[in-house]
Amino acid sequence: MLDLLSDPQVWASLLTLTALEIVLGIDNIIFISIMASKLPAHQQHTARRVGLALALLTRLALLASIAWVAQLTQPLVTILGWAVSGRDLILIGGGLFLLAKGTLEIHHTVEGHEEDGAAPKVASFTSVVIQIMFLDIVFSLDSVITAVGMSDHLPVMIAAVVIAMAVMLFASGPVGDFVNRHATVKMLALSFLLLVGVALVADGMGFHIPKGYLYFAIAFSTLVEALNLLAASRRKRLREAAGAAGH
Repeated sequence: MLDLLSDPQVWASLLTLTALEIVLGIDNIIFISIMASKLPAHQQHTARRVGLALALLTRLALLASIAWVAQLTQPLVTILGWAVSGRDLILIGGGLFLLAKGTLEIHHTVEGHEEDGAAPKVASFTSVVIQIMFLDIVFSLDSVITAVGMSDHLPVMIAAVVIAMAVMLFASGPVGDFVNRHATVKMLALSFLLLVGVALVADGMGFHIPKGYLYFAIAFSTLVEALNLLAASRRKRLREAAGAAGH
């Protein structure tokens, strides 16, 4: 263990892997924030903490069973020349779930429930946690495979995952509250989930979409929305100043 701590390459691997784990966890934070928003306000922070704790346990469990994770990439059956592995099935299932969930959430956000004269449904804590657990497995799979490919030392992989999850735990509250306060940001986040869902299905079917393209699209859209929010805030201040001057 002391040899690992004195090796500069190990520290470089830890920093790089931690940064990658944080980036790969962005979609997880978005999903958890949107799912938690379906709960009463007093349960949302708890749901986010439970969701990220489950994500950490899932990643650590997968890291502890690296041999099993490696077997997931082995073909189970061949369909018309396409070798289907366990990883492919998990990614396709998770991608379809994200596409369905994102579409339903967008429908509820845009259409609302006013046409039925009914109050919006509030999800149960258990159902939200179960959905978070399912997506955690999907998101954890790519995260763990990345960790295994970048480091040969299990303690380094575990340390990177734990540090990344601590950062995500700190960020999940502000991100979730921000998404809840701004309807357009929530819509953008749901669009990100659709984008990630398409990427997961494509990856599961053998059509790999470089993550850089996805992250560029997300970053560019986020920048445009940030400019929109700044412009809206400036217009609000000008209206308030004009109102105060009128009095």
